[in-house]
Amino acid sequence: MTRETLLLVEKCAHSFSWYDLASGERLRTLKLPDFPHEVVVDAQQRFAYVGQYGVETSGHTGAGGHTLLQIDIRSAELVRSIDLYPFNRIHGLQLDAQGRLFALSEEKAVLLVLDDPAQATAPSRAVPVGGLKSHLFTLSAGGHTAWCMNLLSHTVTRVRPFEPMVPPLACQPGAKPEGCCLSEDERTLYVTNRLSDTLCAIDAETMAVQRTVPTRHDATRLYRLPGGLLLATNYGDRSLSVFDAATLQEVAHLALQARPIAASLHPVRAQAQVSLDDDRVIVLDLSRLQVLHEFKTGREPDVSKVVLL
Repeated sequence: MTRETLLLVEKCAHSFSWYDLASGERLRTLKLPDFPHEVVVDAQQRFAYVGQYGVETSGHTGAGGHTLLQIDIRSAELVRSIDLYPFNRIHGLQLDAQGRLFALSEEKAVLLVLDDPAQATAPSRAVPVGGLKSHLFTLSAGGHTAWCMNLLSHTVTRVRPFEPMVPPLACQPGAKPEGCCLSEDERTLYVTNRLSDTLCAIDAETMAVQRTVPTRHDATRLYRLPGGLLLATNYGDRSLSVFDAATLQEVAHLALQARPIAASLHPVRAQAQVSLDDDRVIVLDLSRLQVLHEFKTGREPDVSKVVLL
C-alpha cells in the first residue's frame, strides 16, 4: 500500500520530516546539520537533496554551510554529505530534465552543477552568476539557462551554465528580487521584488522588463499554476495571491493567520501545500483557494515535496 507523503525541510528544528499528506501524521524525522534550506527530489523519488545553508535566514551573518545533503527517501537515512567547499551558504536547488543537480552558493554568487548527483563527490562545473547575494534561481527544463535572483545587487541575471564564455546578462526589475518562475514556453520570466512590492514580466532571452505591477507587501516566492496563473506568497501581508500571467492582474487573494514561507504544488491535483512561520502546513484547494486541512510541523517549515511512498 502506498500513501501520499509530504517531505518537509524544517529549518529551525534542523531536521527533515515525512508527513502523511491526508492526515498530517508525522511518520519520521531525520536530524540534519544546522539550518538546512531547500529540497529537490530526483525523478525516481529515490533521493532528496537538501542544502546546508548553515544560518537561519538571508538576513543573518556568518559563513554558513558548504555541504549538500543526500537523503534516502525510503530508508530515511542521510546517505552522505557532499562537500562543496569553498562554495558556501548553499541555497537555491534545481534539477534539470537529465537529472543534473544545480546548487547556488549565495556567498560566492556561483552556480554549481553536479552531473551525476547520486555519485558525485564534487561539482562538475561552477559558473559565476554576476550578482551579489544570489539566493534563488529558476532553470530551463534542459538546464542550459538559469535565471538568478541577486538580493544585494538587486539584479536578475541570465546565465548559460554550459557556455562559460557567455557572460551573465543582467536587468534590474526592482529592489530585492526573490520569487521567480518561467512561463510554460520558457519565453517569459516572472519575478517578485520584495522591497519594491512589485511583480514583473521579463523577456527571458533579452532580459528586458516588459510589464510591472504592484503586489501586496513583501511578495516572496512565486509559482506557475496550470491555466495561465501565478501563485505568490506574500510574506509581509500574511497572504497568498493568484495572478493572471498574461495581464499580471491579481484575480484571487487569501488572508492567512501567519506568514507563508514556501509552497509546493501537488503533482496531480489542483492543490498546494503552504509552509507557515507559526510551524504549520496548510493544504489548499487551488481551484477555490480554500484551506482543506492543516497540521503542525517542526520549527520553521520550509520547502516541501509530495511523493508517493
